[in-house]
Amino acid sequence: MRSTGTVAELVRRQWGDHRPALKHGPTVLSHHQVVEGAAARAALLADLLPRGGEPHLGVLLDNTPEFPLWLSAAALAGAAVAGINPTRRGPELARDILHTEAPLLITERAHLPLLAGLELPGVRILVTDTEAYAALLAPYAGARPGDARLAPVGPGSRMLLYFTSGSTGAPKAAICTQGRLAGAGASLAGHFGVRPSDTHYICMPMFHGNAVLADWAPALAAGAAIALRPRFSASAFLDDVRGYGATYFTYVGRAVQYLLATPERPDDRDHPLRLGFGTEAGAVDAARFRERFGVRLVEGYGSSEGGAAIQHTPGTPPGAIGRAAPGDDLAVVDPESGEERPRARFGPGGRLLNGDEAIGELVNRGPTPFEGYWRNPAADAERARRGWYWTGDLFYRDADGFLYFAGRTDDRLRVDSENLAAATIESILARWEEAAAAAVYAVPDPVTGDQVMAALALRAGAAFDPAAFTAFLRAQPDLGTKMAPRFVRILDRMPVTATNKIHRVALRREGFRCPDPVWWDGGGDGAYVPLEGEGLAALLGRYEERGTAL
Repeated sequence: MRSTGTVAELVRRQWGDHRPALKHGPTVLSHHQVVEGAAARAALLADLLPRGGEPHLGVLLDNTPEFPLWLSAAALAGAAVAGINPTRRGPELARDILHTEAPLLITERAHLPLLAGLELPGVRILVTDTEAYAALLAPYAGARPGDARLAPVGPGSRMLLYFTSGSTGAPKAAICTQGRLAGAGASLAGHFGVRPSDTHYICMPMFHGNAVLADWAPALAAGAAIALRPRFSASAFLDDVRGYGATYFTYVGRAVQYLLATPERPDDRDHPLRLGFGTEAGAVDAARFRERFGVRLVEGYGSSEGGAAIQHTPGTPPGAIGRAAPGDDLAVVDPESGEERPRARFGPGGRLLNGDEAIGELVNRGPTPFEGYWRNPAADAERARRGWYWTGDLFYRDADGFLYFAGRTDDRLRVDSENLAAATIESILARWEEAAAAAVYAVPDPVTGDQVMAALALRAGAAFDPAAFTAFLRAQPDLGTKMAPRFVRILDRMPVTATNKIHRVALRREGFRCPDPVWWDGGGDGAYVPLEGEGLAALLGRYEERGTAL
C-alpha cells in the first residue's frame, strides 16, 4: 500500500491519549508517555548527531521499551534507525555498525561484551540502562513532538536500515522510508481489522523487518498497544499473551514449531489471542496450531525489501500463500530467460505434476516500492534487473492464479535432471508425527546434479525408526519419485538464525559429514542404514573417484 503519510504523523497523534500503549513486564506507558519519551530522545538526537553527516543511529537492543521509543524518536527527528543483530560477532558486527555510517549506537549493558575490543571510529555509544544515560536524557524531558528535527520530514524520509539475512556475502541494509513504513502499517491494520483496543505481542526481534513492519507499524497505525518480550520464549508465550491481553502476534521461521513442541496444557485455548501472521509455519503446523490453541495463523509473503507482496484472501487453497497484492504484477518466470513459467498441474492428493516446468522465480513486473540498499549499487542492480523486481524466491502458480512458495532460489535441487523445490518436500515431511521440524537441502551427487538430504529435529521422546519413516514416505500421495531423502540427519534441535529461520548455510556446508547421526538410503529403495564406518568410507571413495567436491 502506498501512503502519503509519515510515521512521524502517527507518532504525533498519540499526544494526549492516555490509554495503555507499551507494556513490558510491570512497566506500562500510555500513548502520551510514549510520544513524550520519543520527543525527548528526538531532541537529544538532534544535539548529538553531527551536522552534515548521515542522520543515522544504530540500535543494538533486545525488545525493551527503548527500541520503540527510539524508532518513534527517529521518525520525529527525520533520522533513520539501523537495527543491529546481536548474534553477529567481532569484525562482522563492527562491519554492520560502520556500514550504516551511524555516529551514534544505542545499546544496553547486556550487549557491551559484544563491543569490547571492536574498532568503531567515530561512533558514540549510549548505554540505556545506566545512570549516565538517564542524566543525559533528563534535560530534554520537556520536549514536544516537532521541536527538534535533523531534516525535513516527509514520506520519502529515510526511516529504517534493516539488514537482510542473505545466505551468502555480507548482509545488505535495505532502505525503508517513512511513507512505506506508514503505508505497510495502515495496510495490515486494515487487512486484519486491527482495533485501538488490541494489543500486539512483539516477540520476534525488533532489529528485523518482520517485527517492525508487521507488528509495531500496524499497531501504531491503528492506535493499538504493543507488548514486548525481550527475546522469543516458547515456554513463556501463553503466559505473556494472557498477562498482556495480547490479541495478535507475528512469527517467522521455526517459532510456531517451537510453540507446538511445548507440553500441552488443559488451558491452551484460554487466552485472548485471535490471530498470528507470519511466514514459514507451513499448512500442517498452521492446522495443528489452530486445533490446539484455537488461533488462526495467516501465512503471508512480503519480501524484506518491499518489492513484492502476496495477500491471503478468502478461497485461498490449502498450501497456497494467496494472490498478488493490489498494484503488484507478479509472475513466475525462468530465472535466465525471464519467460513466464507454465501454470502448475496437480494430481491425486495435491501432488505437483509439472514442478520441473512450473517452478520459477517470483518477479514483480509492475511499479515496486523497493527503495534500494544502503551503499550497495551492485545489489540494487541484481535485484532490479530488466526493470522488474526479482525476489530471489521460488514459486509456482495454479490455474486460478494462486501462488505457492517453493523455497529460495539457492534451495533448488536438481535430481536426475528434474528440478525440485526444498519447500515442497519440507511441507510433506512436516506431516510425519515424529518430526518437530524439517529442513531439506541439496548435497552433491557423486556423478552429476544433487541428492536430497533432510535434517529432522524429532519431538520430545521420539527416536528415528527407519522402517516407520519409509512407510510414512510411501503413504504420501504427493511425494514425487525423486523427492524422498537419500540422507536423513537427526538433530536434537534445528540450527536457526537470530530470526528463528533455519540456518541452511550451516546445514549445506556440513552435508552428511556432520556430528549428528545420519541415515542413508544408498539404493534409493527406502532401506535406510546408519551412515558410518565402512559405509561412509565407501561413499566418500565414490566422490573421490569421480572428483566430485563435497
